[in-house]
Amino acid sequence: MVETASSAKITLPADDQILITREFDAPKHLVYRAWTTPELVKRWWAGHRGTTTEVEMDLRPGGRWRYVITANGGFEVAFHGEYREIVPDEKLVFTEMFEGADPLPEADVPVTTVTFTALEGDRTVVHLLTQTTSKALRDTIIESGMETGMQEQMNLIEELANSLR
Repeated sequence: MVETASSAKITLPADDQILITREFDAPKHLVYRAWTTPELVKRWWAGHRGTTTEVEMDLRPGGRWRYVITANGGFEVAFHGEYREIVPDEKLVFTEMFEGADPLPEADVPVTTVTFTALEGDRTVVHLLTQTTSKALRDTIIESGMETGMQEQMNLIEELANSLR
């Protein structure tokens, strides 16, 4: 595994928010491409926790997405959502639902905003702000163990973005 420039930092700016901030030693357009190209998403979504078996992306406002992994323990994990806003190379806004949980009412589904900002020296900072509807849901997401997998994903995104140069 390639050493990366940094690790992601998780903060809780409000009782119903999770903010992940990560700097990448890669240009913004390549980080965005790794994030939005199905063949590339398939290479990082599972982190080191399994194999991504399905990536469906209809990258347009109102378009749906769905990612499925087969975890190292042999069980399937799937997430899906809908894109609400897309500004190429700048911003993605989408809903995100874990398919193994009880379905939430549409009004309670978390919404994530991902922004991509260029830094000096062909570097990029990405901010992922997940807006939930309650502290309880925010805490459930945090307590799910998501941080380890997310750190692995971010490292793989940086590797992939650099391989696209």
